[in-house]
Amino acid sequence: MPMLMQIIHHFSRFFVGGFFIFSGLVKLNDPMGTKIKMEEYFQVFSTDFAAFFEWFIPLALPIGMLVIILEIVLGVAVLIYYRMSSTTWVLLGLTVFFGFLTFYSAYFNKVTDCGCFGDAIPLTPWQSFYKDVILMAFILHLFWHRRKYTPVFRTLTGHIVVLSVIMMSLFVGYYAIQHLPYVDFRPYKIGNNIPQQMIAEEQPIIEYIFTKDGQEVRSQQYLMPDQGYEYIDSHVLNEDKTIPKITDYQVVGVDGEDYTEQTFQGAVLMLIFYDAEPSGLGGMRKINHLVDEVNTKATPMVLTSANEQEFERFRHEHQLAVPYYFTDATVLKAMIRSNPGIMLLRNGTVLGKWHHHDVPSAEDILALLS
Repeated sequence: MPMLMQIIHHFSRFFVGGFFIFSGLVKLNDPMGTKIKMEEYFQVFSTDFAAFFEWFIPLALPIGMLVIILEIVLGVAVLIYYRMSSTTWVLLGLTVFFGFLTFYSAYFNKVTDCGCFGDAIPLTPWQSFYKDVILMAFILHLFWHRRKYTPVFRTLTGHIVVLSVIMMSLFVGYYAIQHLPYVDFRPYKIGNNIPQQMIAEEQPIIEYIFTKDGQEVRSQQYLMPDQGYEYIDSHVLNEDKTIPKITDYQVVGVDGEDYTEQTFQGAVLMLIFYDAEPSGLGGMRKINHLVDEVNTKATPMVLTSANEQEFERFRHEHQLAVPYYFTDATVLKAMIRSNPGIMLLRNGTVLGKWHHHDVPSAEDILALLS
């Protein structure tokens, strides 16, 4: 029995610790993605529970970073048995909170992607809820035995390890915010062809369920009633492969016409502005200079979700002599985690992406097009 208990102790320790570290690191790769997801949750809460949740929307990024770093620190703390009484209480509270969050989202169909593992491993709210239930079982084991664990390090060393993890996480997260995610898991990543991502991988394979002579019969062909088959139900066997990776990319001109296909023709230098109040105005001079340098090699165009009047005022204020088109804000945020951001496409294939802090030179663009 003691040996079995030791196995359970160690499995719980490594499972919970590894899980929280992995979850935190995946989100630390893209803090802006976590910010977007937090904004979505706050918006839902402000509508369903109380209006004061809107106050948290402008604070989504620091709150998101706090949650990310907390996950990583808790994971490390479990692995080294650091202050297990406090650590397990926080783990328990955090898992209960997120369990409620995912159950509410799943039951009422509020947020279809929980963002638990960023864009690396998309989970539905129900999948995430079941994950929290399983995780809770091991956390409860650690919580129940929290006073029996001996820290791996002495108190001072433990403090230093935890503080170092916090500082390293802050640095890694800050760099990702100021530039772009280290690893891009979105369908708009470099190397992907956007038109291909808009096509489903497979056609639906439908399985029909019938009864005949009291027996259940399953078939991928529709069996006729005159042969004694009674239709009961049907479902798609390959549903996960019948939905395109990109379903909402559309570019509309000032004239209301659809210009989506034009963005896939030849070389396009795409400037992305979520709105008419971008955070990266310091890079506007470099962006204008880049447009002037490469406009004979790549067609410049702006994609924005701002309304026409707002963007007209903005482009005149910053001398941005580039034709602009309208795209949904959610799509723009998925395309690049920078406002403004720069993308280089050729025949719909993404050749390069840059944050407004890293505006490329004309030579960089021409090298990619050569």
